[in-house]
Amino acid sequence: MSGVRDELDEDDADPVRMRHRDLERIANAALRVGRALMECGASVSVTRLGVTMTARGLGAGIIGVRVGYASIGLTVSAEQTTITRMISVGGHGVNHRLDMAVRALAARVAEKGGTVASVNGDLDRLIRETPRHPVWLVALATGGACAAFGRLLGVDGPAFAAVLLGGTIGQDMRRRLVVRGVNPFVISALVAFVAGSIGGWGARLLGSASVDMATIAASLLLVPGVPATNAQTDIMEGYPTVGSARAVAVGMMMVFAATGIWCAQGLLRAGA
Repeated sequence: MSGVRDELDEDDADPVRMRHRDLERIANAALRVGRALMECGASVSVTRLGVTMTARGLGAGIIGVRVGYASIGLTVSAEQTTITRMISVGGHGVNHRLDMAVRALAARVAEKGGTVASVNGDLDRLIRETPRHPVWLVALATGGACAAFGRLLGVDGPAFAAVLLGGTIGQDMRRRLVVRGVNPFVISALVAFVAGSIGGWGARLLGSASVDMATIAASLLLVPGVPATNAQTDIMEGYPTVGSARAVAVGMMMVFAATGIWCAQGLLRAGA
């Protein structure tokens, strides 16, 4: 045991190994910031900036940052020591409030410095404590947005109420399926079918003359606006790989949503 202890003491006294461990901690903290930004719906340029600001604020030199759709890589240096680390990225969602909070964290670290422990602690706190709107409010607001867009598309009064109900139930269903880890494309098809069916059947039962449009309007909650915008932004800013991956995901989402709407409309026609 004394031999092992002596070896550990020698490792702690080796300045090169100490720098290596410090760089590894810095890289991992900066990568966690980048992962949080990507999962909140940030573009590649914003993610790169967040990673770079965090690493430099913690005292590392940046050699390279690679942002992919499913992972982020970072190479940092200090004196003669250089390391490269990667981290996986989970599902891409939309959380603007957390997004802005993480950006503010990275900016504060870049300006005032800090420690790896403080950055990790602040990031954990933001992820855990950043306020979220009540789920019922999100569902109701989503249904209201679908109904408003339906009105713009020409649905009548009775269909407006049906779309409101379908969009609200569809959003709540989507949230529950996401929590259970269901494939996002399968979620898109299932929610489109359920929301579209409620909108269409509700409009028919209420005597609406715009049943087909009500079916489509109730499913508009599935339009991936932020991913589509990010795909365009990434490609235009010189990151075609991630932009193309996001564009493919958007296209797949729309294909599955269209399939769900088509099935809902087929059910409506069969029951006519």
